[in-house]
Amino acid sequence: MNLQALETPALVLDAVKFERNVARMLAHIGKLGVAFRPHVKTSKSFEVARCMISTPEGPITVSTLKEAEQFFAHGIREILYAVSITPNKLDHVLRLRAMGARLTVILDNAEAAHAIAAKTQATGHTFDVLIEIDCDGHRAGIKPESTDLITVAHILHEGGVRLRGVMTHAGGSYSCTDINAIRTMAEQERRLAVRSAHRLIEAGFPCPVVSVGSTPTATFAENLEGVTEVRAGVFAFFDLVMAGLGVCQIDDIALSVLTTVIGHRADCGWILVDAGWMAMSRDRGTAKQSIDQGYGLVCNLDGTPLDGVIMVEANQEHGVIAHRSGDPALIPHLPVGTLLRILPNHACATGAQHQCYHVVRSRSAVNEVWPRFSGW
Repeated sequence: MNLQALETPALVLDAVKFERNVARMLAHIGKLGVAFRPHVKTSKSFEVARCMISTPEGPITVSTLKEAEQFFAHGIREILYAVSITPNKLDHVLRLRAMGARLTVILDNAEAAHAIAAKTQATGHTFDVLIEIDCDGHRAGIKPESTDLITVAHILHEGGVRLRGVMTHAGGSYSCTDINAIRTMAEQERRLAVRSAHRLIEAGFPCPVVSVGSTPTATFAENLEGVTEVRAGVFAFFDLVMAGLGVCQIDDIALSVLTTVIGHRADCGWILVDAGWMAMSRDRGTAKQSIDQGYGLVCNLDGTPLDGVIMVEANQEHGVIAHRSGDPALIPHLPVGTLLRILPNHACATGAQHQCYHVVRSRSAVNEVWPRFSGW
């Protein structure tokens, strides 16, 4: 099979770039002397994940219990579910653990701690838990100096739950304006996670795990003293948001959507394609960056960007391509039937729109088709 034979839109994975991205991250984290726990929410594919894990049993990070199920079915046992646990998911967690999954959950509040302690006492089955730390005010987590940290640890301990340590996610790195700011964020992430671990240990609680991670901070971390593992996911594919942050180059982006020219609006300087937001997603993550890439950066079939050409609008099954300047004279001549590849703003969101990856290693040959799944 080759790309020209595919019906469009279709998701394309450049295996050469993907493997290069993975090798670079593994080498970097290896030099810093800590374990790596890849996040598989971006790919939702065992074929992708197996290229990143250190052993056939993992470890991995997931964002849904369906991901935990799917990867466990492929033999991966060491799994961190990195979204705060809720009571209505505890039975699901117990089922996976009963089958042999070494599934760890996270939480950041007393209510969740009480719920998991009550479940432990009611069932006689315990849970492994990390306490989520807020290192940057981005989203969830307990502040490192908050009394809540020790309170939650007490609730877990008294309820028979195994407290394994702390974890944090420097999501604020996605708002950094330059690489030096990302480096500073990486050190802040490390320092506050380690501080939280020390507070737990000083209070008499175990804290064998200190887990940090985001693709930007993992890429530019220079010191991981006190950290036991790093998590990252989108690094494997990269995307336009990561390129806008300076975390990667455009040429590092391994994921694209194959689309076909279906028409023109010469008066507007538009080219219409058959990939709309159902193929690209609604993500506009570059809108606040210095270069707004619209709904995606347009490339030729080889994956080479067309100068200044982006997807400016997206309907459900129609994409509108134009020059970013809006000048109709600058749009290239692309006849109906022309195949293009569009680089995504957010690899996770775009990948979620598709059922498989068409894996290429050259201009047009599809070497493999890797399935992916979706849902919860």
